[in-house]
Amino acid sequence: MADFAFTRQDETSIASETTKIVPLTCHGHSRPITHVSYSSLLASSGTASQYYMISACKDNNPMLRDGLTGDWIGTFIGHKGAVWSARLSDDATLAATGSADFSAKVWDTFTGETLATLQHNHIVRAVAFPPQEKPQVLATGGMEKKLRVYDLSRASNGTAANGVSSPNGAASMPSYEIGDGEHQGAIKSIVWSRDPNILTTAADDKKIRWWDLRSRSCIASHDIEGLPTSCELNGGLAGSTDSTVTVAAGKNIYFFDGGRPGQLVKHIKTGREVASVALNGAAKRFVTGSPGDTWVHVWDFDTEQELETGKGHHGPVWTVCFSPDGKLYATGSEDGTVKLWKFTSGPYGLWR
Repeated sequence: MADFAFTRQDETSIASETTKIVPLTCHGHSRPITHVSYSSLLASSGTASQYYMISACKDNNPMLRDGLTGDWIGTFIGHKGAVWSARLSDDATLAATGSADFSAKVWDTFTGETLATLQHNHIVRAVAFPPQEKPQVLATGGMEKKLRVYDLSRASNGTAANGVSSPNGAASMPSYEIGDGEHQGAIKSIVWSRDPNILTTAADDKKIRWWDLRSRSCIASHDIEGLPTSCELNGGLAGSTDSTVTVAAGKNIYFFDGGRPGQLVKHIKTGREVASVALNGAAKRFVTGSPGDTWVHVWDFDTEQELETGKGHHGPVWTVCFSPDGKLYATGSEDGTVKLWKFTSGPYGLWR
């Protein structure tokens, strides 16, 4: 049975052909999808874009895919609980995952091997790499309410010389906690800004916080009207910001300037609960998923009006993310599938 795409709600400047495109469906997971994210845009031959996508799932097994086509590349085997967060390094050489098995893992994306297992005392809900190739540090957070930064370059005690964890030993790595005792709720998301010294956290105490790694202190915070369900770094708004942090919380969507800690750009109150949000700043469009329906909602950033509704999932859309070139976005759903939706006119990827 074919998936079907968009129901048009008005006539806008986005090319109408994008509304007729059937999304690509990525199968392979057996439980609800919790998180999808992309690498940066990589150098590629010819005119084709090259980048990668990773998906986290409650089936314990995060998957690496070609970001453009959705083709499966590999599955990372090793977690013994639901995986809540999965991220790729900018150059896609490393993956990091946070799990309900009380661990975060760092993976080699070429071999699929575990490079490090970072044991925690509770569920790990968030992981983040700094914006650099072959990153040497990883930030983690979760139900412990602690923001930690691990030094990946100094693995010991259970890690072989090549950096791969031994079968019965977890890597013991130097780490430090930032903001000891400040988070009063579980850390649901960590975003590493384009400035490698600045981290952003979203926690269940209904606060977004910005942290400076040099002083290891909170330099800004913002209260939100609801528990955060997503917090991600997106491209900048055309002509204004270099990057944008988008937050979904209750029936609220927040857009923060990615380069100015604590600086709110816009707060939109919606009529329904929002589970996930992603912004295409160049197009001034954002996409949301909701716990209350199975649709993908496309909005105009300036008018705050819903433009399109994408149908095809059979469960709530818990996570959404734009590709690094902004020409497609991925959605992950309770139905166990990831779908890719074209967001540009003309041929792109597998859409001809």
